Amino acid sequence: MRPHFQVLAVFVMEQLFEFIGNHPLEVGAFAVLLVLFIRNEMNRGGASVSAQQLVNMVNSEKAVLLDVRDRKEYEAGHIVDAINIPYSSLESRVEELNKFKERPIVIICKMGQHAGAAGTLLRKKGYENISRLTGGIMEWRNQSLPVVKS
Repeated sequence: MRPHFQVLAVFVMEQLFEFIGNHPLEVGAFAVLLVLFIRNEMNRGGASVSAQQLVNMVNSEKAVLLDVRDRKEYEAGHIVDAINIPYSSLESRVEELNKFKERPIVIICKMGQHAGAAGTLLRKKGYENISRLTGGIMEWRNQSLPVVKS
């Protein structure tokens, strides 16, 4: 079975390269649009910040930490002084952040999957200085940085 798979893979690759060779403008336009789309989606939810940048933002700019994980995950371990508003209820509870509208807000989720969407929602509600913790709380923990339990 394995040799058939290899033959098929070689055939598909040959076809792909032939298509690219026959349609360079279309393939180039697609690649540019794909890169622009990815960049736009990443920027909509705010810039990504590393754990060290987050610490610097908290110390120098008094950044607000918004943890959008559910209550149970938050209570199992979160960054000190993080505010917990689960992503599922963020739209209905966004007014709780009004007093922080002028400060930078860093969104924290489990691995980065909800932070972008939460950042987009906050931007639509008028918040401008939004960032996302790269890798979420998992990356924070992987770097052996402190968490507190509720």
